Amino acid sequence: MAIPVQTALTHRPSWQALQKHSSVMQSVHLRRLFADDTTRGKRFTLEECGLFWDYSKQRITDETVALLLSLAEACGVSAKIDAMFRGDAINSTEQRSVLHVALRAEPGESYVVDGVNVVHNVHAVLDAMTVFCNSIRDGAWLGFTGKPIRSVVNIGIGGSDLGPVMAYEALRHYSRRDLVFRFVSNVDGTDFVEATRDLDPAETLFIISSKTFTTQETMTNAHSARSWMLAASCDEQSIAKHFVAVSTNASEVSKFGIDTANMFGFWDWVGGRYSMDSAIGLSTMLAIGPEHFREMLSGFHAMDVHFRSAPLGSNIPVLHGLLAVWNTNFLGAGSIAVLPYEQYLKRFPAYLQQLTMESNGKRVSLDGESITDYETCPIIWGEPGTNGQHSFYQLIHQGTRVVPCDFLGFFRSLNPLSRHHDLLLANVFAQAEALAFGRTGDEVRADGAAERLVPHRTFDGNRPSSVFLADCLNPRILGSLLALYEHSVFVQGVLWNINSFDQWGVELGKLLAAKIVPELCSESEPSLTHDSSTNSLITKYRSMRRAT
Repeated sequence: MAIPVQTALTHRPSWQALQKHSSVMQSVHLRRLFADDTTRGKRFTLEECGLFWDYSKQRITDETVALLLSLAEACGVSAKIDAMFRGDAINSTEQRSVLHVALRAEPGESYVVDGVNVVHNVHAVLDAMTVFCNSIRDGAWLGFTGKPIRSVVNIGIGGSDLGPVMAYEALRHYSRRDLVFRFVSNVDGTDFVEATRDLDPAETLFIISSKTFTTQETMTNAHSARSWMLAASCDEQSIAKHFVAVSTNASEVSKFGIDTANMFGFWDWVGGRYSMDSAIGLSTMLAIGPEHFREMLSGFHAMDVHFRSAPLGSNIPVLHGLLAVWNTNFLGAGSIAVLPYEQYLKRFPAYLQQLTMESNGKRVSLDGESITDYETCPIIWGEPGTNGQHSFYQLIHQGTRVVPCDFLGFFRSLNPLSRHHDLLLANVFAQAEALAFGRTGDEVRADGAAERLVPHRTFDGNRPSSVFLADCLNPRILGSLLALYEHSVFVQGVLWNINSFDQWGVELGKLLAAKIVPELCSESEPSLTHDSSTNSLITKYRSMRRAT
């Protein structure tokens, strides 16, 4: 009898071998693994694209890696990588290619969609972005009073916000300090009001990022921005001087009042959460300049080349993705903490939340079957070090849940100050060491602790982590790091047999909200057909709204 589609993964011999192996590994401590192999700290490392990766503190052996690579081969990881780079429609539910790699391709390369080499179009948009950004940065672009632009407000949501705001914060060291950058995404009016409260409309440029120019939250904020501008200029013609669009809907852009010559396009073969290196990154290019933006693209491209060409066993994104599957499915970890020891990366965990959980937070396989016998996406979370150490590290060291950690550190600080950086990096190394090896009761007693405190001061250890190191946080390194995580997410999705490139799970709430909005706002009493709880909440809101 044929194996049901939804259990095909767990019936693979390589999966079952990993299950058997994991039952043995449950009782093997990292202390023992390091004691038995004095070269472990050097052997389980890789270096590529300016990144040094130490994964020796993961709960693995050579056998673990071999079995994971066997599973990757069985699931067709190599073939799926080739299919993506070839431009096949691997986004099967939307029948689209997945070619964010084309966004950072070099001019002579070829990525074909529907018979067209899209690299030419990518570079045409990049060139148009460059001309526009230079006109703003040089002061040639003037607002309705003849003043140059001094403030830029990016209005988007999801991938049109998380990527740009993360990149701006990450590369702030390289940004123009005489330009102010703000980001508005939440439909809560407070977000817009606080972002614009101290800005001069005559010196402000809005970037409206919406592929369809119909996204509810983005367009609500965009129309508020339009009203804000007109209240100052009293002239419809000012809109074209203070608004540009990142969109594909020329008619709606024109209707809004934006000159379509200042509309920067992108394509349906790029998902929103993979689009920060497209025109969605216009605010990033404005902040750091076209040259630095292209350096970031070169970092993305270098990791793309590595991912496409390196053998699976020495391929950083592949191994990183396999370790996520190992920790999630065989060691029972429900989440992964991403812990950047670099203040500029403070929005990096939030960016990875969307990249990972919108991509792989799926319970339906590529075949349309419910996944019932294995977990898919872990929860991604984190904060910059050392702040997190005084917040949630108690849980990751001594809690009942095991949380694998990715530590990110840099050899050089962009802002050297006394011995700050030595202390910062000491904490990276110390936290990874403490998670791996812990502290035994005997060690605690040897320090003179009272017996009653021994259980409280004992650390079990054996908690897995990886450490990424690079020279310093620059545009090229950021690009390589982002591409690494993009491809790791893809590898995880291949093993779990899910489509990492759609996001149907965000649609239902939007549909219901569209129905509820008029029920909240109508003057007449609406006929409510929701469940009793939702009906009651709507009625309560209407009542309080009338009262205030």
